[in-house]
Amino acid sequence: MASIQGKKMNPTRFHRSQIKFYLVLVPMAILTGLPIVFIFSQALKPLDELYLYPPRFLVSHPSFSSFRKLFEAMNSSEVPIYRYFYNSFLSTFLTVVCTVFITAFAGYALSKKDFKAKNLIFSINTTALMFVGAAVRIPRYLIIYEIGLIDNFAVHIVPALAMPVGLFLVKQFMDQIPNELLEAAKIDGATDWYTFLRIVVPLSRSSLATVVILTFQAAWNSVEASELYLNHDNLKTFAYYMSTLTTTGNDVAGIGMAAAATLIMFIPNLVIFIFMQNNVMSTMAHSGIK
Repeated sequence: MASIQGKKMNPTRFHRSQIKFYLVLVPMAILTGLPIVFIFSQALKPLDELYLYPPRFLVSHPSFSSFRKLFEAMNSSEVPIYRYFYNSFLSTFLTVVCTVFITAFAGYALSKKDFKAKNLIFSINTTALMFVGAAVRIPRYLIIYEIGLIDNFAVHIVPALAMPVGLFLVKQFMDQIPNELLEAAKIDGATDWYTFLRIVVPLSRSSLATVVILTFQAAWNSVEASELYLNHDNLKTFAYYMSTLTTTGNDVAGIGMAAAATLIMFIPNLVIFIFMQNNVMSTMAHSGIK
């Protein structure tokens, strides 16, 4: 009886021991969520609240006036707005699909195959994590110019296919898959393609889902290709068009349009992260990032 009572009391002790963690995690969660609340609040503020002093964090009288002005500006564009949106959707979709395939293949080769310069290639990929986009902008432009991608829709996709952080996460995640499992499949007659598609990829879906999120956010929000490599407006993206609408003026209406545009661009990122956040946590737990 004593042992049974002790077992019954263990859950209570467990919950009490977690209080100190919740005292830290709950304030951190609130602080993390405040920027999201601010984005929604700022987009719904009427003009008289945008420059209110002292400023208010939350909107007092929600209004869609900023969205109406934004849509009016969209309708006055020479290029139909759906063209910008189509460019963004197509380029983002193709970038995500191609990046996932390339990252999965490369991660599998670096993790489970033995070949010369394997460690060197992975070291180069790890080193590439230290460079921000601005540091390689000039050499990237020169390469894009030499291969003839200026004023080409493919310039939205090709430069984004190299994703060092995605390859790092996938390779580290695949390292956790037992080699004995792959050897058993090979003994049973499975080919490399079968092993990769039916065993490795399903077991690595969390890391690949993380790559989907990171690639989607980078491609959807990117304006670099439209600013630097494209001269024709019908090839530019929705993100670039929204940035031009919100930087043409510094008046209060322009600030409201910028807030509305930020919310419109932010919602797809929020939705995809909500649906895939568990995969992100699983990837970080199994990729050497504790």
